[in-house]
Amino acid sequence: QVQLVESGGGSVQAGGSLRLSCAAYGYTVSMYCMGWFRQAPGKEREGVAGIDSEGSTTYADSVRGRFTISKDNVKNTLYLQMNSLKPDDTAMYYCAATYSREYSCPALVAITPTPPVRYWGQGTQVTVSS
Repeated sequence: QVQLVESGGGSVQAGGSLRLSCAAYGYTVSMYCMGWFRQAPGKEREGVAGIDSEGSTTYADSVRGRFTISKDNVKNTLYLQMNSLKPDDTAMYYCAATYSREYSCPALVAITPTPPVRYWGQGTQVTVSS
């Protein structure tokens, strides 16, 4: 049984920082692609960042330079460091993971609104006030 459990969401003022974590149970983070997606009210789910089994990273244009994705293979945990947060970053953030190599990790992160990802976390809310 694979389970992804996010934590670290919360409320912050614009310009602030948050660090999201995603603990993976029954799944090895060294497998192919893990990523973060987000969905704001009334909007489609979109990819934020991804990291593949070799550590290569990809980012959405809207977050590049502000967000950093990383993983700890020993702790089986995925992270998303979010700096210089903006009100537009307000959304439910979801951790996702897949074994499949049908798509490259960057391609997977770019698919919206329904990326073909097998495993999803329950989500953690991020709210950025102006």
